[in-house]
Amino acid sequence: MNSVDAKLLDQFCDALWLEDGLAKNTLAAYRSDLALFADWLATSGCGHSLIAVEAHDIKAYLAHLHDRPRAEQPKASSQRRLQAALRRLYRFLLAHGGVHSDPMLNIEQPRMPQRFPRTLSEADVENLLAAPDVGRPIGLRDRAMLELLYAAGLRVSELVKLRLFELNLGDGVVRVLGKGDKTRLVPLGEIAVDWLTRYLHEARPALLKGGSGDEVFVSARRSGLSRQMFWTRIKRHAATAGITKPISPHVLRHAFATHLINHGADLRVVQLLLGHADISTTQIYTHVARERLKQLHATHHPRG
Repeated sequence: MNSVDAKLLDQFCDALWLEDGLAKNTLAAYRSDLALFADWLATSGCGHSLIAVEAHDIKAYLAHLHDRPRAEQPKASSQRRLQAALRRLYRFLLAHGGVHSDPMLNIEQPRMPQRFPRTLSEADVENLLAAPDVGRPIGLRDRAMLELLYAAGLRVSELVKLRLFELNLGDGVVRVLGKGDKTRLVPLGEIAVDWLTRYLHEARPALLKGGSGDEVFVSARRSGLSRQMFWTRIKRHAATAGITKPISPHVLRHAFATHLINHGADLRVVQLLLGHADISTTQIYTHVARERLKQLHATHHPRG
């Protein structure tokens, strides 16, 4: 990649960070995808820089990726991310006078295979929440974490990074710093508030052993928890609860969204609660509503 393209990518990523607040991982992925495209342009014989690209160059690159051996071909999700990066780049250049036309204008996005998130039934969730031994400080901490994860639909990274000042148990809300440093307020519900209150008064001081810190959830070593540590804990509790299906902290986030929609929540509300920047991300849960309607029709319609 030449120095002109490298400088352009620096400017582009800085603009995305400043204007759209994209997460660091997303910016890094966009930059990597575009850098690989720039490298291909430099070695493919077309001799174009990123600014001089035309639609046929992009189509040739996409064909090049598709013609690789099957094991080396990018997934549909990676192709969509590449095209998203290209679309953003050329919209950025168009807005700033870097190009006079958008080479991505008539390029179709790859179709994503239909995928449904793994989730848990309401009975499974109840069994999982009841699995920790709340007579022990660690068990009480785990119960509070699971209750919060399910009540607020947090990402596990948001859960383990939560600070005391972000909890408002009096009003029953939590302030969450999500992807791209975007903040959202999420209601907790009375049950989660009760378990959090009990944990903060009983278990957290016992775990800290006179120490201090502003993390809500702490370990027996008087420090915050890692994502990996909580992953291990949730798997242990799932085994205790007799849950045999694959489970991770993210499955409880899916359960949060699925159960909300099952009980009549609007998709836009679920989007806000989950902190999705785009409604299309939340639409993976629309199959839940469809399946629910089918069940209701089959149960209650005279010809169901």
